[in-house]
Amino acid sequence: MIPKQMRALALTDDGPRLWTRYPVPVPGPGEALVRVRLSGVCSTDLQLLAGYKGGYRGVLGHEFVGEVAAAAGAAEWLGRRVVGEINIGCGYCDLCRRGLGKHCRQRQTLGIIGRDGAFADYLTLPLANLHPVPSNVPDEQAVFTEPLAAALEILEQVHITPDSRVVQIGDGRLGLLVAQVLATTQCDLTVIGRNPEKLAILHDQGVVNTVLVGRGGGAQDAFDALSARAADVVVDVTGSPAGFVHARRLVRPQGTLVLKSTFAEALPDFDVSSLVVDEITLVGSRCGPFTPALRMLQRRAVAVEPLIHARFSLDDAVEALDYAGRKGVLKVLIAP
Repeated sequence: MIPKQMRALALTDDGPRLWTRYPVPVPGPGEALVRVRLSGVCSTDLQLLAGYKGGYRGVLGHEFVGEVAAAAGAAEWLGRRVVGEINIGCGYCDLCRRGLGKHCRQRQTLGIIGRDGAFADYLTLPLANLHPVPSNVPDEQAVFTEPLAAALEILEQVHITPDSRVVQIGDGRLGLLVAQVLATTQCDLTVIGRNPEKLAILHDQGVVNTVLVGRGGGAQDAFDALSARAADVVVDVTGSPAGFVHARRLVRPQGTLVLKSTFAEALPDFDVSSLVVDEITLVGSRCGPFTPALRMLQRRAVAVEPLIHARFSLDDAVEALDYAGRKGVLKVLIAP
């Protein structure tokens, strides 16, 4: 029996608020109602609190694993454990017809643009967005499918070989996944971070070239030394405007700069002409392929459990967001 009301953590004009009698969403044609089993707090959720995407209002959350509770005309989906791609295009525009629905100008994005998200008892998504979760992938791993897919998008966009020198800046939630994905290419990888405990997670997974930087002169010296041996590919996954500036310094002429950061602030003053003079390829990188992400989780090809720092009940979701925003905290999970 599907209830008519549910709990949901929504971003309002007064900040995040937990509603206990929020309307259960009604799936449209071709959509499923998904009962959320577990969701994860992403840095993008925290940036939405700061005004990213122009002031989203609605239920937050886009990383989830759930169970199909209703799907009109698609009984084969009922009860299946699923994860879901978060972008919903209109299906009719020129971009959608070209297979670029995630860039549709009229798109909805779960918990980010125009569609209530996963910090709730239920959500809706088109059946076409859903992916069954293999039985040997527990919820605590499946909930990482969306960010792991985003990490894999880099390999869809940039050709990285064992001969490539790659530098990654950032050791946060997404950064630790990106580094493990980059390491699968056997490239010459160096990861720059500010937290020794986070870099230790990568060491445990075989990523041995890491650079710990602090604030002040020590950080400047470290970046000066790295820039003397500029990289073929630099990936910025810091989630801050300063990360872009550092990344630009570290990429060689005719190299590639990959931006995985989304943040509410604007970039500081920047010499755009330097990108032209050095013929830098700038690659924005966002959502990625779910099928290979699930395969990697199934094979235990990446370690996600060390990234889990805390688990909260949905009743305590406001506290979960606050905890996730603390310095050094990695993945926070919310369990309805």
